[in-house]
Amino acid sequence: KMGTVEEEADESGLWLELLEDAGLIPAKRLVQLRAEADALTAIAVSSIRTARARTANPQSAIRNPQSP
Repeated sequence: KMGTVEEEADESGLWLELLEDAGLIPAKRLVQLRAEADALTAIAVSSIRTARARTANPQSAIRNPQSP
């Protein structure tokens, strides 16, 4: 599900960029929105990486018992 979040945030940034390039909205009005879209994309990517790392190396004693 986080992959969907990443895609949607990235696509939102793309649309904001297209609005600017087409001259429909001044770049000055889009600066904050584009920064927020970039931040949300970065958060999603970070969350995905963290989840994958935890899945690859589970720290659970049940999943990874250690011998005494």
